[in-house]
Amino acid sequence: MKDKIIKKATDMFLKLGFKSVTMDDIAGEMCISKKTIYKYFSNKETLIEEGTEVVHQNIHALMEEVISQNHNAIAENFQMREMFKQMFQSFDQSPAYQLKKHYPEIYEKMMANEIEDCSRFFRGNIEKGISEGLYRKETDVEAAVKFYYTLIFSINETTKMEKDAYELEAKALEYHTRAIATPKGILELEKQIKIHHT
Repeated sequence: MKDKIIKKATDMFLKLGFKSVTMDDIAGEMCISKKTIYKYFSNKETLIEEGTEVVHQNIHALMEEVISQNHNAIAENFQMREMFKQMFQSFDQSPAYQLKKHYPEIYEKMMANEIEDCSRFFRGNIEKGISEGLYRKETDVEAAVKFYYTLIFSINETTKMEKDAYELEAKALEYHTRAIATPKGILELEKQIKIHHT
């Protein structure tokens, strides 16, 4: 039952907003009593916290899945974007923006985990791109990782609408790739932009 509550509540929080969904709404949607929810969660914040952890784990599993498909480094980044698009396209408001605005402490905790995971992924992607000759071998990997995640997280936490965040992220990805790509990498980037813009 606990997992069902987390799943339903998280879906509702993401679609309707963390602030606007109440415990009554969740109970009503699930046809259970509010008392049942409080049996597992002492308050709404606990439920949001556990829900964001589940979302984090899902994102992590999907990232691993994309990596296992063995695309080249640049194609991998575009596949990653497609995955996030599928995951978040039904939401009007950016979940990160809402969470930071209404539940900053939960947001900070979630971001610490996200930064760790994303840094590991970005680092792996850059090292892979260098070995494939798509990124320049003299690239300062740690600086590139930091620049990129700072850009991406800044877009997500300051852009209210999910659609706008998604468009800005596309520009950030192109900006990041052009900054470290070899001539061969630029050709691959142009190819991926064509594929994903049609």
